[in-house]
Amino acid sequence: MHHGLIAALAVALMAVPSAAAPGGGRWETRAPMLSERTEVAGAAIGTKIYIVGGLVPGGATSAVEEYDTASNSWRRVAPMPAALHHAAAVALDGRLYVVGGYTGNWDPMNTTYEYDPAANRWRSRAPLPTGRGALAAVVLNGKIHALAGEDRRGSDSGAHEEYDPAADIWRSRARVPTPRNHLTAVTVGSDIYLFAGRVGGRNEPVTEIYDSRTDRWRRGAPIPTSRSGSAAAVVGQFAYVFGGELGRPSTYRETEAYGHAATVDRSPPRAPALSLVRVGVHLPQPGARGLVLPQLLEGLPRASRSML
Repeated sequence: MHHGLIAALAVALMAVPSAAAPGGGRWETRAPMLSERTEVAGAAIGTKIYIVGGLVPGGATSAVEEYDTASNSWRRVAPMPAALHHAAAVALDGRLYVVGGYTGNWDPMNTTYEYDPAANRWRSRAPLPTGRGALAAVVLNGKIHALAGEDRRGSDSGAHEEYDPAADIWRSRARVPTPRNHLTAVTVGSDIYLFAGRVGGRNEPVTEIYDSRTDRWRRGAPIPTSRSGSAAAVVGQFAYVFGGELGRPSTYRETEAYGHAATVDRSPPRAPALSLVRVGVHLPQPGARGLVLPQLLEGLPRASRSML
């Protein structure tokens, strides 16, 4: 996937009140990243976005770059303790957490790393019970949930483990019903939504919803475009899923919106298609006025079906 990579930052602006269904939006290109890479992870802390690890020509990287949304500028910060790709990253209480991922030899890792932006310092935390790459992670009620992925190359995992940073302890939760890798996840209220992903080299359109109050899963409406390696975020009453890979051609530019909770029976909005295809990324949580999407751009645009 390294051929033709461009380091860039794309922003989809959804400047709408949180209670209203957006009617569109637009994409803008912001300052490029300092290094070209793919299969990165990212998360936002305040007005800063952190992009960690990834694949570069020759293998994995430990590089970390910080994007300042106010000044539209990048800088390098302390690298991760290990070079990883296909990891998952989340932000919680002003700290960045990176869980799992692959080494340069594609060995799934069980590491949990915590980054303190104020001190520009990393430290290791309790290891993930099930080492995995190409997993998803989200924050819910002050805990980090690590979901699915590959526990060895070619072997999909349904592991679902919850981390308490205050106690530095992991515990098992109800397993993901459809073990898969390269999936994407968001949180809404007390629920976790898992979208799409890859099973045995094949994209699946499955949507699964975890209720943290009952520790149970249920099915949601399948995503119209089967995809993997996509990104997702929630704005107002809709979850948006962006881009992805393993299609024909090899990448997608579709943006699709999913109505959740009380809005599930409403007509979904029309969402803007990506101007270029984005692959192998994670989307930080959105700000009040939009989605901030740090990505690598790869491939060529394809016809868009940007509406559910």
